[in-house]
Amino acid sequence: MADQELSHPVPHNEVQRLQAVHRLGLMDSPPDADLDALCRVAAHTFGVPAAVISLIDVDRQCYLARVGVDVAELTREESPCAHAIMSPDQILVVPDTTQDPVFAKHPLVVDEPHLRFYAGAPLVDAEGLAVGTLALLDTTPHTGLSEGQAEALHSLAQVASNLLQSRREHRELQHLASTDHLTGLANRAQFNRALEVELAHAMRTGEPFTVVYMDLDGFKDISDGFGHGAGDEVLREVANRLSQQVRLGDVLARFGGDEFGVVMRHGGEESAEILARRIVKSVSTPITLSSGDTVGVGISVGMAAYNDATESVKALQEQAEQALYEAKRLNEQRWKMFVSGVR
Repeated sequence: MADQELSHPVPHNEVQRLQAVHRLGLMDSPPDADLDALCRVAAHTFGVPAAVISLIDVDRQCYLARVGVDVAELTREESPCAHAIMSPDQILVVPDTTQDPVFAKHPLVVDEPHLRFYAGAPLVDAEGLAVGTLALLDTTPHTGLSEGQAEALHSLAQVASNLLQSRREHRELQHLASTDHLTGLANRAQFNRALEVELAHAMRTGEPFTVVYMDLDGFKDISDGFGHGAGDEVLREVANRLSQQVRLGDVLARFGGDEFGVVMRHGGEESAEILARRIVKSVSTPITLSSGDTVGVGISVGMAAYNDATESVKALQEQAEQALYEAKRLNEQRWKMFVSGVR
């Protein structure tokens, strides 16, 4: 990626920088009271009408907090901060943009809002990558920043960087708390929360939904015969196949062991039966392990559809569990007949 091919400068470590931006997971996030407060403090401290805290992505600058600025984002070509991230360890100060060779022809200088003063402190992560800026803006030229002011702006930018990092860590902890570590699917706790929400919605609107419980057939034989590592491979592959069958918006979870579940939103029993047939067909396709061995599992499916008589999450779960038990019993009988040579 060459700088001359673009109308904005690009740091030499742009790939790593963008990865750092995306790891934060904060682009287009809802308003953050702490960042908003920090933005107001910055504007008040330096006596400017506008201040922003932003992240800079591939082609845009997204404001996480702003004071005195009406828009929520700029294209990267329009962004003065695209220049500030070029030197992560320095504050970029432009006392009078009309006298600066880089900024004099900038669209925000030539046209509305006729920007005249800019000071941007890079927001830097633990690896020294500039993910965005804390910037001060004014339509009146300034004499610049004193040494003390520059230190204060740098300190505020450090606070903003720490807040971004804490938001990332909080999001990751939330994800870990609601995710099955082996398959990456939702865990039972997240499944139960989704089920509570869906039941409340159905009781208000009458819109149908179905709870689907699943249990693998023959999984123990694979773990016993090929080891727990092979069993983990099978579970990950089954999770992947299940993910390909459920619809967008459905909640797919692993409860533990070889047990899975789906909260099938906006779908009654007929739709769930179609899903169950797709799941059985998908899961029963042989699985090739990393060792080169080919193994196979089946899957038993039980379901319970919401109706006007449904009173609680527990009742739905008990119905689905009973349906799964019956399906499991029938599948085991079929398997015994098969291995006995009975047709």
